[in-house]
Amino acid sequence: MERQIDMNEVSDGRRYTANDLVRADCGGCQGCSACCHKMGSSITLDPLDVFSLCSGLHQSFEQLLETHIELNIADRLILPNLKMEGKEEVCTFLDQKGRCQIHAFRPGMCRLFPLGRYYEEDSFWYFLQVHECPKENKAKIKVKKWLGISELKTYERFVKDWHDYLKGLRETVTKEPEKIKTLSMEVLHKYYLAPYQEEKDFYQQFYQRFSEDNTTGLPHR
Repeated sequence: MERQIDMNEVSDGRRYTANDLVRADCGGCQGCSACCHKMGSSITLDPLDVFSLCSGLHQSFEQLLETHIELNIADRLILPNLKMEGKEEVCTFLDQKGRCQIHAFRPGMCRLFPLGRYYEEDSFWYFLQVHECPKENKAKIKVKKWLGISELKTYERFVKDWHDYLKGLRETVTKEPEKIKTLSMEVLHKYYLAPYQEEKDFYQQFYQRFSEDNTTGLPHR
């Protein structure tokens, strides 16, 4: 989800790359699941998140919509997000001990927290959200180790391409709001509902669909 923020208010003022050390390590979050409560619809899922959840849980996107995922408007588009439930608004993937049941294949936004991304024209960099995580005395850790994502350069390219794609769609629906539902449905069907093959590389499958998509008229890498 894209936010308009004052970096001086929310960050430590530093720009981080994947190879930099950042004070974000929470020591396994023992006894704490604060970031899994009261998140509303803010944990928006990209196609890789859904692919990982479907593969890890051996369920379809439609099945996940019945239990752990819901659809909401995010940045003027209808997109999937993790569902919160109950009076405490708890992530549906937390167990009774407050531990994540999908930690090995958790969504990218969960991996990123308490970091954020700041996008520029051709790239993005990471920043530390200093007010978001209540855990004290966090240790330093390399950003790439904190993320724990294989093929990180490929992943970062995907993240930037997906961000730019959604940005293009948002610009389209801002000018032509009557297209919100149509464009959102096209995105949901092409990138989420149409199943990916678990045994094949996600990125190859995604970029095949991406290369055939002329929704925004944006150039594809």
